[in-house]
Amino acid sequence: MIAAKGVEAETDDSAAAADAGGGAEKSRLRRMLSEKQVLEIVPVGRTTLYRMEKTGRFPKSTYISPNRRVWFEDEVASWQAAVDEFNPNRGRGKGRRHRFSANPT
Repeated sequence: MIAAKGVEAETDDSAAAADAGGGAEKSRLRRMLSEKQVLEIVPVGRTTLYRMEKTGRFPKSTYISPNRRVWFEDEVASWQAAVDEFNPNRGRGKGRRHRFSANPT
C-alpha cells in the first residue's frame, strides 16, 4: 500500500511540476516493459532481440537494478512505426542467398 501511495504522490508532483515549469514532456512518466512483455509485442526470440539491440536495429534497454533490464514503451512503439514503413532496401537476412537451378537453360 505504501508503494502505491508513493506512485500517486510522484504522479501528482510531476503534474504540478509540468504546470509550473511548462516542461510536460520532461516530467511525464514513461511506462517500462520487461523482457517478457517486449517479447510478447515483438515476434522474435530472446537472442534475436539482443542481437538487434546490439547492432542498433532495436531500442537500447536500461538497467534499473543490477539484474533488471527494461525497455521504454514509447521507444518500442516508435520502432514498430518505423518497421511498418515500407523500405525496398530492407533485406531478408544475412544468410539468405539466391538459389540457382541445377539445370541452367
